[in-house]
Amino acid sequence: MMLFQSWAGLFRVLVVGTLAYVSLVILLRVSGKRTLSKMNAFDFIVTVALGSTLATVFLSKDVALAEGVLAFALLIGLQFVVTWSSVRSAFVRKLVKAEPTLLFYQGQFLSAVMRSERVTEEEVRTAVRSSGYACMQEVGAVVLETDASFTVLHKLGEQSPSALIGVNGEQVAKYSTHDA
Repeated sequence: MMLFQSWAGLFRVLVVGTLAYVSLVILLRVSGKRTLSKMNAFDFIVTVALGSTLATVFLSKDVALAEGVLAFALLIGLQFVVTWSSVRSAFVRKLVKAEPTLLFYQGQFLSAVMRSERVTEEEVRTAVRSSGYACMQEVGAVVLETDASFTVLHKLGEQSPSALIGVNGEQVAKYSTHDA
């Protein structure tokens, strides 16, 4: 069991770690808010890769600071290209992002959809309680968002649920017939 190898190793971690951290913060600030927005699967992968790269630069004597900063820039640059492309291309957007999914609508759990999304009724009920509802009859819809969070919408009277536009279109059209 090794507790201490050398003062030089500790000094390297201190200096290179600080410089790598500062470089990462600067690159993230330059790249804009979208780089660390609420995460979908693609954003999660980039975030994990950035963390792994930072740890490698911190602890591996075989990776120079310049190589680590280049790896940060490459990951952030690729993230920028993909998000820029997804805003401009429906094809890229479909490749990178999942669609929000309706799980509960007008008093009904959508069991087949919940099975395909691997979500239980208890998870939906937890999201409803977390949103401050005591009664499922007060809830108009529960949506599984692209970042895997739940959105709980209050039940509407005769109004159509315009916030559900873009939520797996087939589902909303299929279940909106109960709305009118």
